[in-house]
Amino acid sequence: MFPILPANSATAASENDEGIFGYGNTGSLTAITNLVSNAGVVATDTAGVGTARYFVSACEYGGDKGIFGYGHLGASFVSMTNLVSNTGVVGTDVTGVGTGRYGSAACSYGEDKGIFGYGIYGGPATAVTNLVSNAGVVATDTAGVGTARDNPGACEYGGDKGIFGYGFLTPGYGSMTNLVSNTGVVGTDVTGVGMARHYLAACGYGGDKGIFGYGSGATTTAVTNLVSDAGVVATDTAGVGTARRNLAATQYDGDKGIFGFGRTGAPYVAITNLVSDAGVVASDQAATTGTARGYLAACSFN
Repeated sequence: MFPILPANSATAASENDEGIFGYGNTGSLTAITNLVSNAGVVATDTAGVGTARYFVSACEYGGDKGIFGYGHLGASFVSMTNLVSNTGVVGTDVTGVGTGRYGSAACSYGEDKGIFGYGIYGGPATAVTNLVSNAGVVATDTAGVGTARDNPGACEYGGDKGIFGYGFLTPGYGSMTNLVSNTGVVGTDVTGVGMARHYLAACGYGGDKGIFGYGSGATTTAVTNLVSDAGVVATDTAGVGTARRNLAATQYDGDKGIFGFGRTGAPYVAITNLVSDAGVVASDQAATTGTARGYLAACSFN
């Protein structure tokens, strides 16, 4: 006899219990990672696996695994990826597919797949995307949709869809968003809401909602913007915690989120801010373990 699934089972595949922060710049490039428990506790550094780089992106795939992809090596940019197992173990480098670039963003869609999108490849910014299968295989470039830009944020919403938002437009900052369908199709620009900025982060919360937060525009900020289960972005919520940029975010415990690390100016920090299942951001957890750094990425697993 088949089990009876709960009414909201469509979101179950993306509601992972744990998270991982990885890669970035400490003053030098690194591949270290830090696991996030189902209580939102960040662990000490795990020795890096794969090529040290920054300006990376990450998302979930396969229902319980993750992937880090793309990035900058300091003198060049790449399309390599590193898979994350359902126990948080990072795999060795996988030969890149698609346009090597940095400053992209990534999110899950379709409950068990992912998408990398946007970024810059040494010249103009791009809007190309690359789909990630439920086995962690990255597809070749899909022609870009929407305004080309770099360093946007991205997160899932609605249980099986995604959203890219904000970014740098060369010149100027944007607040437009682009919805991702449950089949990985990126929509045209949606008029932006909230503070135009880049270098922000985003993650899911509440099982079917999302949140964009922090970043840098006219100023470095801690403002957040909630994303409804229909992909509607709300106006700015007053910032909580230390204003910073070049941070990362991931969900944890199935329905909560965490913003972590980043740059406040010259110094890198290891600060984290937890996000409740109602989208409320908590004050700084300044005692976070792990190496202070920025330009990193994060995703959930397990």
